[in-house]
Amino acid sequence: MPLRVTLPPTFRDRIAAADRPQAGMWVCTGSPAVAEICAGAGLDWLLIDAEHSPIGLESTTALLRAVAPYPVTPVVRAPSDDVVVLKQLLDLGAQNVLVPMVDTAEQAAAVVRAVRYPPRGVRGVGSALSRGARWNRVEGYMRDADRYVSLFVQVESAAAVENAAEIAAVDGVDGVFVGPSDLAASMGLLGQQTHPDVVAAVRRAFEAVRAAGKPVGVNAFDPEAARAYLEAGASFVLVGADVALLARGSEELADRWAGPAGE
Repeated sequence: MPLRVTLPPTFRDRIAAADRPQAGMWVCTGSPAVAEICAGAGLDWLLIDAEHSPIGLESTTALLRAVAPYPVTPVVRAPSDDVVVLKQLLDLGAQNVLVPMVDTAEQAAAVVRAVRYPPRGVRGVGSALSRGARWNRVEGYMRDADRYVSLFVQVESAAAVENAAEIAAVDGVDGVFVGPSDLAASMGLLGQQTHPDVVAAVRRAFEAVRAAGKPVGVNAFDPEAARAYLEAGASFVLVGADVALLARGSEELADRWAGPAGE
């Protein structure tokens, strides 16, 4: 008899069950070894970033396998809202998906349809072929697929902030992640994520999403900004990245042992 597989709780469920905000970091290198090291660090979640990194489908699969033995929740950021790409990410085993650059409720609704099977959506049916269903070893996967998948969307433009309440209210959107970097750029403040106007826009998005009854998260590498956003009601935060830790750590070693960079 084949082994019956039980999938872990989704990020939606982990947030709902937690008694504190969930703290996480980016995984951008594409290295399964680095991902496994980060997975065992004690953080709550990891964002595997397929948007701003060289991570593709095969490497996403390898990263998910590398972190699977650990009690950390992986979330995969898709490169776009493309229906085919979302289908592939779900089939390779991404239970938790973050879709970037969602500006309207209509776009959010289309993303929801992309991650749901018919008749509620348009997700292609291939569970017997896919790791997502563990090759049909997850009993009732297609029937209960909505329970096994959580969907988060990213608000990261001035227009999206204005539409945040409607985006969050879409049935099937499990949470909203606010991206201050692209938000700042859309406001003409490129590279100024902690500018008062950007922070105010992030907080407006927070209020709109929380009023809709959905959890809201944010990226904040600056510790003071992260703490302020947690006090403002963030349920999940990203506070670092593997590539940033490696860059700053190696620079510190170089400064200590080889002189300042460039000398």
